[in-house]
Amino acid sequence: MSKTEMIWATGRRKCSSASVRIADGTGKVTINGEDGLAYFNTDAVMGYVTQGLRLLGIAGKIDVVATVKGGGIMGQAGAVRHGVARALIKKDETLRGALKAAGMLTRDSRVKERKKSGQPGARKRFQFSKR
Repeated sequence: MSKTEMIWATGRRKCSSASVRIADGTGKVTINGEDGLAYFNTDAVMGYVTQGLRLLGIAGKIDVVATVKGGGIMGQAGAVRHGVARALIKKDETLRGALKAAGMLTRDSRVKERKKSGQPGARKRFQFSKR
């Protein structure tokens, strides 16, 4: 793949951020230099990552190369999925409607709430004693 035909996009979910590059190819998915299935370990998570490609019927025609950091496995998978959807729109604007209807363009901004000082957790409180 030459750099001129690659399309870049950034995807985010929770605390994860993914830099995604797509190009015409054979359907190979590479995450942080590893094969996608080896990185994410399960077919279910890889299916989540490639959901946009399968929805459009181009799963075997696009190569995906992603660099992802932060968060956990599902957060990273969601970030890559978001990045792939945004890159596909850069490639062809007519795909926007299908991807938006499937909810792949919405950035999931839910993050873990911080722990408050003097308490055991974000929402949990020590037992109240009036006397």
